[in-house]
Amino acid sequence: MTGLVYKSTGSWYTVKTHSGETYDCRIKGKFRIKGIKSTNPIAVGDYVDFELETNNNQVSGVIHNIHDRKNYIVRKSVNLSKQTHIIASNIDQVFLMITINNPPTLTSFIDRFLVTAEAYSVKTILLFNKIDTYDEETLDEVRYLAHVYRKIGYECIGVSAKTGKNVEKVKGLMQDKVSMFSGHSGVGKSTLVNAIEPGLNIKTKEISTLHSQGQHTTTFAEMFDLSFGGQIIDTPGIKGFGVVDMDKYEVGDYFPEIFNLKQDCKFNNCLHIKEPKCAVKAALDQDEIAFSRYRSYLQIVEGDEEHYRTDNYEQD
Repeated sequence: MTGLVYKSTGSWYTVKTHSGETYDCRIKGKFRIKGIKSTNPIAVGDYVDFELETNNNQVSGVIHNIHDRKNYIVRKSVNLSKQTHIIASNIDQVFLMITINNPPTLTSFIDRFLVTAEAYSVKTILLFNKIDTYDEETLDEVRYLAHVYRKIGYECIGVSAKTGKNVEKVKGLMQDKVSMFSGHSGVGKSTLVNAIEPGLNIKTKEISTLHSQGQHTTTFAEMFDLSFGGQIIDTPGIKGFGVVDMDKYEVGDYFPEIFNLKQDCKFNNCLHIKEPKCAVKAALDQDEIAFSRYRSYLQIVEGDEEHYRTDNYEQD
């Protein structure tokens, strides 16, 4: 039988067949050791082949094959830094949810997420959430960030799950597509998903007032069918976002504004750091490239993971 993985809890997977039947499935024992370096060899969004078995009058499935993925998005495993964790696969688009405060989303996090999405061919749309709560100064920061990212080709939308601002616009973009929502805990993913599809009734929690941190409401990635067509993947809140296995000479290819200029650099292997006649540094001097983006580029190229983690927003 063939089905689509809707939920992963680490050892068991909820798989839905084309006819709409769902089965709890596990991985065939040897499947785990076939050169798969990720902590989760099967992810939500995967198409798998499985066989049914009956134990103690309980019917379950055993997964013995995974279909080729059109794309997927990964990050470094939280506990095992040398391994990767596949967040989800076969995604049409990701909505990265951003809040300026309560909790803060730093540009270093945004840029690392975008670089990874570019590397794995996943379209990303930036959602600036909770805009109904911002004062004019904070709204100016939203406008500036939206300008930075729109300039390099990313769609940016200001939303408010509580007032309904642009919820219908996001809903329209999701129709008949597989969409993933991601971001820090507390940015309002679950609240927005419930506003888009109230029948899902995904659990939400308030921000911790003591630390202005989000509380995890989603423990595992899970896919849901949408009444207006398509699916949504809700994911756990992400703390840091480590970039995985990327050669320093390739990093610039995943920053669109750097990629577009690299042919104008004097050297083909220009890293855009100390090299003479560098088109990227010239553009930076002319404010044609945002300094925050260039800083993120340098951190990734130099493998400055420790600086990133201390600089980045982390929660318990």
